[in-house]
Amino acid sequence: MKNCLLLVDIQNDYFPNGKMELSGITNAAYNVELLLRTFRKENFPVIHIQHVSLQPDATFFLPDSYGAEINEAVAPLEEETVVKKYFPNSFRETDLLEILQKRGIETLTICGAMSHMCIDATARAAFDHGFTCIVAEDGCATRDLIFQDKTIKADKVHASFMAALSAAYAQVVSTQTILEGMA
Repeated sequence: MKNCLLLVDIQNDYFPNGKMELSGITNAAYNVELLLRTFRKENFPVIHIQHVSLQPDATFFLPDSYGAEINEAVAPLEEETVVKKYFPNSFRETDLLEILQKRGIETLTICGAMSHMCIDATARAAFDHGFTCIVAEDGCATRDLIFQDKTIKADKVHASFMAALSAAYAQVVSTQTILEGMA
């Protein structure tokens, strides 16, 4: 099966001193770097997804801002595809599906941010489009959420969304497991 690494929203605003710092983003980025190096070494396709916020009340990922840039730890090479998106689902109103189909991609290895938003939306959409999905659970990050005056800590949010995805939509495993499977 032709496998493609899909790096979702690994952008500066999610890192320390960014406008929407995520819990665990530095560790997640380290694991994404390991995946990225291996995919590049094996000459497997890599696609970077970059979110740009166009809503008038947006506070991060603003167009043409440093925060919206893909973080240097996983910066795309000139020959790697970058797909700009404006919604959590990386397929919505983008040419991602066409790119993947033209390349004969069957499997997506998905990592990035946020676990509860763009990773979830993208993995579910990919599954609905017929792709086999693998999510690098330790290559994803999220943040605390508030619901009905209760704070749900980021580790609980992350675990809940990884559990939900693993129920039907994706194989949710560690970076190490993915790397061992590629060896």
